[in-house]
Amino acid sequence: MIARLDDAFLDREQVAASLRQAAELLHAQGANPFRVGAYRKAADAVLAYAGDLRALFERKGLPGLDELPGVGAGIAAAIGEMLRTGRWGQLERLRGTLDPIRLFQTVPGVGPALAHRIHDALQVDTLEGLEAAAHDGRLDAVPGVGERRAAAIRAALAAILERPRFRRRAAALAAAGEPPVEMLLDVDREYREKATRGLLPTIAPKRFNPEGKAWLPVLHTSRGDWNFTALFSNTARAHQLERTRDWVVLYFYDGEHVEGQRTVVTEARGRLARRRVVRGREAECEAHYGTPVAAVSTRGKAAAPR
Repeated sequence: MIARLDDAFLDREQVAASLRQAAELLHAQGANPFRVGAYRKAADAVLAYAGDLRALFERKGLPGLDELPGVGAGIAAAIGEMLRTGRWGQLERLRGTLDPIRLFQTVPGVGPALAHRIHDALQVDTLEGLEAAAHDGRLDAVPGVGERRAAAIRAALAAILERPRFRRRAAALAAAGEPPVEMLLDVDREYREKATRGLLPTIAPKRFNPEGKAWLPVLHTSRGDWNFTALFSNTARAHQLERTRDWVVLYFYDGEHVEGQRTVVTEARGRLARRRVVRGREAECEAHYGTPVAAVSTRGKAAAPR
């Protein structure tokens, strides 16, 4: 039988190795040096911790991880995800190996077909993003879901994500708000301009890339306290509609809260036609452009590229 001490050492080694790999990938992809340094410092702190990392998480949750020297709330959430699920979505995204379809199938009641529909409709790729959609009504509107199935998925996600911890993290993010649409649109502009000029490093996504080509440009940039990662959408629907060079997924975080994401697209109809629009925040885009448009539903399709 393997001693618990060995298990504890393995946890620390695996978590630290993941943090270091994220730091190296971020460095290679031109991310903010302070962000790179934060992951390296956190890796050192995890290795230096003399106790059982998993036991600390089980006993004190994310606040306990946050107490480690060099580990802030954002990295604590990443460590918690690794300890809870054995994976880290952000690292998989940096590698180009993120597979949200497979991830969603870990939720009881979600099979392959439904996982595809959820991802294409909601444009989320984390369980936290899926739970947020399950609570704000967007999941109900996905074909094949409905209110009863959405309720069952909510209950399953509550058990997987240990709801009290997630609630605290979601509340913190809600209190912090999101970047203004002007900032999101400016990051979108920077990404598309640099991608067009071939100025960005590229990664080889695992999905829809049988030849393994490094075609997907990635941008890491900052605006004030906000850090962003921008990528073209690599979803089945984006490929089907030939929008892989139009739909841009922006991941953002301020270093203290769980990250959020939004998709920016070129609007195809209405008074905002041909303008770049942040899905789910169309009204703010109206104000930004000074162009009134018809009301857009906040349920279901409003948050997904059309």
